[in-house]
Amino acid sequence: MAKKEKNWMRFKPAEVKKLVLKFAKQGKTASVIGMVLRDEYGIPDVKKLTGLSISKVLDEQKFKSTIPDDLRALIRKSLELRSHLEENKHDMPAKRSLAKTESRIRSMVGYFKKRGKLEQDWKYEPERIKLLLN
Repeated sequence: MAKKEKNWMRFKPAEVKKLVLKFAKQGKTASVIGMVLRDEYGIPDVKKLTGLSISKVLDEQKFKSTIPDDLRALIRKSLELRSHLEENKHDMPAKRSLAKTESRIRSMVGYFKKRGKLEQDWKYEPERIKLLLN
């Protein structure tokens, strides 16, 4: 159910889906794919063109990641803060930021478990997660 094609758009919906899959095979996340399509290909909104969001296109083609993108970004931030705090133990604003970030991670994990996007036994353990994301 692709929307009506814009006359100024040079890409067809099938071509956009192929581009999304090409970038997914390169290991890019949905948000990075969206930025690349916008900045390099002039495709402002994949959903308006194809009728599907980038993550839905990836789900259709079995490119679903185990951790949702927004949760992955928060986990990366917490890992960066942890490595910063190893060198700067007395940085109180960083400690507070780490506590707030990990709180957001825990609430997002609950949300994604309810929605079925994460397994019910999935837990945020910083040492284990470090291995998963690297």
